[in-house]
This record gives sequence, C-alpha cells and structure tokens, in this order.
Amino acid sequence: MNTWDQRFQGTEYVYGEHPNAFIQDYVYYLKDYPTIAAYAEGEGRNAVFLASEGHTVTAYDYAQSGLQKTEQLALKHDVTVQTVLADLLLDELPVNKYDAAIMVFGHFPVMQQRTVIQKIIDSVKPGGRIMMELYSIYQLPYASGGPQQLDFLYNPLNVLEWCQTHKIIHFFTGEQIRHEGTLHTGLAHTIQLVIEKS
Repeated sequence: MNTWDQRFQGTEYVYGEHPNAFIQDYVYYLKDYPTIAAYAEGEGRNAVFLASEGHTVTAYDYAQSGLQKTEQLALKHDVTVQTVLADLLLDELPVNKYDAAIMVFGHFPVMQQRTVIQKIIDSVKPGGRIMMELYSIYQLPYASGGPQQLDFLYNPLNVLEWCQTHKIIHFFTGEQIRHEGTLHTGLAHTIQLVIEKS
C-alpha cells in the first residue's frame, strides 16, 4: 500500500468533496469538450464535478482507495465516473484519446514533472484542452498544503516553457486562497494553466 492509499483509507474526504476552485471557476473552458481525463485525481472531487456538468470523465490515480472513494462520491451525486488505477510515472497513458484533461495538485519529483505533463498532453486529441493547478516552488513558507519538499513543487518558468508549443489560453502564478478539506487550507502560491494542444 502506497502513501496515498493510506491517506485515503478513512471515510473522510481529506481534500473535501467540492471541486478545486480553479476548475470550478474556469469550467466554461471545457464546455465543448465532452470526454475528459482527470489525472492524479485522488478522491474524485473534480471528476465528479465534471461528470455533473455533463462530461464523460475518466479518473486516473495510483491509490486504489482514492478510486473507490471516487466511485462512492459519484454514486452520491448520481453520476458515473470511470476509474483507472495507474502510476503516471511508470504506466503508459492513452494517446490522442480525450477531448480534454485536468490535473490538480499532482505531485511528482522535479526530474519527472515534464514527462508527466507531456504524457497528459499526449493523451488529449489535437485541439483539445488541458487545465492544471499546481503548487509553485514558492509554496513552502505558506504551510497551507502540498509537498514539504522543494523537489516536488513546480517552477512557473519551467511549466511555461513546457507548454510554449501549444496555445496558452490562461496562465497565472501567484497567491490563491484554497479551502479544500483538512489538508489544503488557507493562502497558497499556485500555478494555473489552460492550454489548447497544437
């Protein structure tokens, strides 16, 4: 059992049952993109929200306990979310399959962040959209959530560089207030992006 499996074992949704504020506020960017993959989706709050907005959603995570809670949350909201057990570092992902993809606070070692983001971009059809909110390298002093190691945070300049061959619709880095369960609470320093795949 991995660390995330252990974290999601209890009945409490440790990041809450409501969607990430960025996804909720900018969901209109996905209006005409029916099939969506939600990567590093944890307990399913964003996947269930997107399904309730009418999208066909597949949630990927490598914690089986998180995927089980995703299915329970979908049942509670009377929607369907397909779940896939996958390690984004090791496993192959579909290519050119989805209309859009999201990832919210997916934590990966700095040397592998670009690879993961590229896999996510590759999984979307040309012209599809990718939305992410990530903790930036400036998050450590905020102590409001996210990894406590710099090597698992994202450099905004790197993220911008990795996306520069695609159409950048929205890019922001700076302070945001997040109230997401017990583990993401208060003022945070994040990176937000919406890109359209070339």
